[in-house]
Amino acid sequence: MIIEAHGLKKTFTSRSRKGPKTVEAVKGVDLSVESGEIFGVLGPNGAGKTTTVRMLATLIPPTAGTALIAGYDVTGQPAKVRENIGYVGQAGGVDENAPGREGLVLAARIGGMSRRQAQARSEELMAAFSLTDLADRPIRTLSGGQKRRFALAVGLVNRPPLFFLDEPTTGLDPQNRANLWDEVRDLRRQGTSILLTTHYLEEADALCDRLVIIDHGLVVTEGSPGELKKEVAGDVVTLRLGDDARIGQELLAAQPYIKEVQPEEDTLRAYLDDGEHNLPLLLRALTERGLSLKSISLDRATLDDVFLRHTGRSLRDAA
Repeated sequence: MIIEAHGLKKTFTSRSRKGPKTVEAVKGVDLSVESGEIFGVLGPNGAGKTTTVRMLATLIPPTAGTALIAGYDVTGQPAKVRENIGYVGQAGGVDENAPGREGLVLAARIGGMSRRQAQARSEELMAAFSLTDLADRPIRTLSGGQKRRFALAVGLVNRPPLFFLDEPTTGLDPQNRANLWDEVRDLRRQGTSILLTTHYLEEADALCDRLVIIDHGLVVTEGSPGELKKEVAGDVVTLRLGDDARIGQELLAAQPYIKEVQPEEDTLRAYLDDGEHNLPLLLRALTERGLSLKSISLDRATLDDVFLRHTGRSLRDAA
């Protein structure tokens, strides 16, 4: 295991006119991450994802719990942990006013390389991330995607076996997001273990070998994207009725081919296998009951359906 964490908790105390206020950002998180995998921490903003990663990266101490990174304890051996990780936070961590080349060389020198080694490693990374032509431009003059690639290069300068990416594609356009996904996959193919946090459902589904879903500082479920989606059946029918939704929910729940029905505001989600063949049966049941239909759609189950099942609300709405 590259990461083993048990019962991680983090409590913050803020001061106000009414006195100290305690906030439980992380309430007891367990994580086990295998070497060589992309592991995701998925959840809405404010769920505790960034706080969890910052504890694992030794940036803040846990209030309770234990964590080993590459066999080293995050509280008892923080220097050893830092030797084995790279970290790119949401802000990126690169000097906006300095050229990218200087930032890379500086990071390598801080990591203990000689000047010659630092320059060689910087050239290697810039070539790998297609940054050589941008090397001498101040970071502030680059696009969001180019800045993010420089931040990745800085995090990888010392060839860490484990790389933390906190919301890596926030603010990127679709093309740069897709490019970054490719670069993350390349890192995994080279043997780097990656833990990334995200609130993008598509990102977690596309990249992660396994993931946990975190909500309100707790892990609500864990598994591969395929395993988690299989829990809620293969297809989802989302419908909006013109009549009493309660009557519609009871009718749907009584159908033998429907595994589960979830109400959400003015819609109902029915989970079933083989939706293409069973949808006509569902429509016939509604017609025979005399229920009017405003809209209906058939989709494959997504991680949003997994989140809805475990929390009672949509991750898209929560995010």
